[in-house]
Amino acid sequence: MKRFALVGTAGYVAPKHMKAIKDTKNILTAAIDKCDSVGIIDSYFPEAHFFTEFERFDRHVDKLKRKGEKIDYVSICSPNYLHDAHIRWALRSGADVICEKPLVLNPWNLDALDIIEKETGNKIYSILQLRVHNSILELKKQVEDEYKTKGVKYNIDLTYITSRGRWYFVAWKGDIEKSGGVASNIGIHFYDMLLWIFGDVKQNEVHYSEPLKKMAGYIELEKANVRWFLSVDANDLPDDVKQKGQRTYRSIKINNQEFEFSEGFTDLHTHVYEGILNGKGFGLSDARSSIELVYQIRNLTPVGFNDRVHPLAFKRLSDG
Repeated sequence: MKRFALVGTAGYVAPKHMKAIKDTKNILTAAIDKCDSVGIIDSYFPEAHFFTEFERFDRHVDKLKRKGEKIDYVSICSPNYLHDAHIRWALRSGADVICEKPLVLNPWNLDALDIIEKETGNKIYSILQLRVHNSILELKKQVEDEYKTKGVKYNIDLTYITSRGRWYFVAWKGDIEKSGGVASNIGIHFYDMLLWIFGDVKQNEVHYSEPLKKMAGYIELEKANVRWFLSVDANDLPDDVKQKGQRTYRSIKINNQEFEFSEGFTDLHTHVYEGILNGKGFGLSDARSSIELVYQIRNLTPVGFNDRVHPLAFKRLSDG
């Protein structure tokens, strides 16, 4: 049984990590969050020590280490801009790290973490859960087979709209320096999936950019041409989705055919944890390509109209 600590306990994704720790028959020993609305812990590890101040959390983890009961893994679900610092702390505390996406916001942070990883001998793992989704695994095999035998290149439209209220822009997610904007905050797992399946970036352009609210662009990959649109604005939802009272719309069309992968999300974090505990986790090198891509997207100057514009971006550009 491995001992875990959890950094960032009150957020949306933390329960998935608690469930994964429990499902893999391990124990959450200590947890921290500056917000104390963390009653969800009772559903998983009511005996876990909880802290709202990092100094006391650090002291507790150090005490455990000196008693011969050191933390084996630190799971990190803190705001994006703090991942780098919390990873460094965990490595220096003698633990391996399991960190939510994006692992870091800037590519050069990966270089520094690589050095610390080598210095400490501990490992950093990223949650790239779409890589263990059965439908996506099947798609990857299909693409590899067709590309090998026919040299097929695909045309893809990615649309992801997940509505957020006014609170979102007041929270850390509404600060570009802290969240990285929609490309990093809600797009990173889709970019990772596309790069993993369809290969390296050959061309990258942005057509529309309100970086905290919505963005659109085009990526040419080795095996696919991708038009993408990301938004947290409910006004971008299709009419039929609004009529159903739904606030999220996710679509991936491959050669104009809808790719269905809406099922099978329940236990993905658990599957990633299982891989890590069996020595098959996704490390720094696995996370690098998508982090480099979103950094470029965040810093590109929009080019406006051309024949590669996503239909929703075309509408936004037309509206002025």
